[in-house]
Amino acid sequence: MKQTSFSSLEHSLKIKRSNHSYTDENLMSRFQNGDELAYIELVNRYRDKLNNFIYYFLGDVEVAEDIVQDTMIKLYQKKHYYKEIAKFSTWIYTIAKNLANSELRKRKRRKTFTLSELSKDKTNYDLVDMNAKVEKDIESEFDLKKIKLAINKLSESSRAVIVLRDIEKLSYSQISSIIDVPIGTVKSRINRARLQLQLELKDFRK
Repeated sequence: MKQTSFSSLEHSLKIKRSNHSYTDENLMSRFQNGDELAYIELVNRYRDKLNNFIYYFLGDVEVAEDIVQDTMIKLYQKKHYYKEIAKFSTWIYTIAKNLANSELRKRKRRKTFTLSELSKDKTNYDLVDMNAKVEKDIESEFDLKKIKLAINKLSESSRAVIVLRDIEKLSYSQISSIIDVPIGTVKSRINRARLQLQLELKDFRK
């Protein structure tokens, strides 16, 4: 009995190691055919990438994590909807982007409600002094925050394309499929976004 269990464990480890040599599309095909380890490998490959993308898109770590979790649930539940005519990365980023857009729509509705409520609220609120925190930040963290702030100043459409292209390193055709606009529009949005970022960061590290 122990020998059988050990053999099963060894077999699982071999599959895990071999999964690293598969393309995303190979893994998705294996997952569609019942290989749960292929699903785990896909999650491991894309969890951090999607977290990064959604965080830049929404600017909230916890919400980004929730959306990525929902994305992985949809990946599991909707696995048979994927067809290999498209790259897997395009498909998974599209799911995440749609969930992020839903969150943005919810935020806009909440913001409208909150502003109307605040107009009736006469309470005085003290602003939090951030100096102590800023003083503790190391230079690299400050630099990263400055870049993120610059990206967050972009419009939603510009932010999406610049993150997908310059941070996630996706191709123009993939980005075109994810945000559902022509490649020419993708390129022009990226160029405009880069120009705006150059202006925002012109004094960066002078």
